[in-house]
Amino acid sequence: MAEQWIYLDGQHVTKENAKVSVFDHGFLYGDGIFEGIRIYNGNIFKCDEHLDRLYDSAKSIQLEIPLSYEDMREAMAETIRLNDMRNGYIRLIVSRGPGNLGLDPRRCPTASVIIIVEQLAIYPEEAYINGLKAVSVSQRRNLPDALNPKIKSLNYLNNILVKIQSNLAEADEAIMMNAQGYVTEGSGDNIFIIKKGVVFTPPCYLGALEGITRMAIMELCEKLGLKLKEEPFTMHDVYIADEVFFTGTAAEVIAAREIDGRIIGEGHAGPITLRLLEEFRNVVDKDGYKVWG
Repeated sequence: MAEQWIYLDGQHVTKENAKVSVFDHGFLYGDGIFEGIRIYNGNIFKCDEHLDRLYDSAKSIQLEIPLSYEDMREAMAETIRLNDMRNGYIRLIVSRGPGNLGLDPRRCPTASVIIIVEQLAIYPEEAYINGLKAVSVSQRRNLPDALNPKIKSLNYLNNILVKIQSNLAEADEAIMMNAQGYVTEGSGDNIFIIKKGVVFTPPCYLGALEGITRMAIMELCEKLGLKLKEEPFTMHDVYIADEVFFTGTAAEVIAAREIDGRIIGEGHAGPITLRLLEEFRNVVDKDGYKVWG
């Protein structure tokens, strides 16, 4: 197996030597941000959109990234080349960096940048035809005024607690609601439902992340002439939908066949979901930043 190289604060080190301080505030307090990004055929999919969100998140939490936008993009590209990766996944992390045991971010003089690239296959290919088993969970989405979901922070405990509940239910994915009972998203994915040919997704102000794949699917809906509505809905609307699917960097576009014991549609991926998945996979190696020239 070839050596895995990881970008760590300006240097490429092996996996075994990729170490961070126990005083790093990303580790101590979840003080930092991240992006999960896909590589398709040597193309960093939606590279600029991911970097825009990263730098926006950094500004919101007053985190100074020690690399320029262009240098960060090249650092990702160089890490991909060094690992000879044509298809895979990038985890881009910016933590507050090492400080002391206090909360004050001013005690962390320099942020740390870590770039990891590796292979990814979150679901087997047959799951994209058969669909997932999902459950709704009691864990509620963080209130937007407590931790704005537009900030993709290292503090992911809200999502992890949701995943724990789905694991206990022996489900593949979970559906999370906000304090008012409106559907927001999955454990790590955005959610869409389809009813009578109309595609619905929750507006982000309810507590959903502004997902990059979510935006790509919304663009494809417009291209394909599908009617799309961003509006609140409840689990009742999910149960009676003709199709339900999740979107995310890792999951791409994947249907739900069963939710809380209710069979969705015909009990497998529906025609609109499959069409959107096909169209999505047709553009992923074209829309982004080419690494290999």
